[in-house]
Amino acid sequence: MALTDTAARNAKPKDKLYKLYDEKGLFLQVTPNGGKWWRFKYRYLNKEKLLAIGTYPEVTLAEARQKRDDARKLLSQSPPVDPSEVKKAQKQSVYSNQANSFELIAREWAESYFIHKSESNKERTLRRLELYIFPWLGNKPIADITAPEVLEVVKRPQSQNKLETAHITLHAVGMAV
Repeated sequence: MALTDTAARNAKPKDKLYKLYDEKGLFLQVTPNGGKWWRFKYRYLNKEKLLAIGTYPEVTLAEARQKRDDARKLLSQSPPVDPSEVKKAQKQSVYSNQANSFELIAREWAESYFIHKSESNKERTLRRLELYIFPWLGNKPIADITAPEVLEVVKRPQSQNKLETAHITLHAVGMAV
């Protein structure tokens, strides 16, 4: 019998960890401290594996079932794909994108570019980037930034009649990228 949302909501912690089974390998693991974790049990290359899907109620029963179905589709491909490896690759991609954010790259550029230049010039350039660029493009992966986005952001100081600032800031962005 499939698990219901009411049963998941009313699951109370016990002395030991226990499981409420849904179907097709999906279950809700209830911990003694009250945590409720969605898990998907599957076999890959004749080994039993467990995929963490999320916590209840942040991940609803319907969402957990959808993620389970997505994982089952990966397993049914020829050749089969391990859902756990796909999840790890996605996570790694997010971390590598954060490591390549525009702000991080621009700050590294400033450190190397301004070695033999005045400290005040470096501070002014970084301050312009902090005021006019980083709030809108700083967290974005550098590979995802397009020229129209940069121009849109640089138009902000231009619209304040800070034409020279806009020009210098655009030049600094171009050198940092």
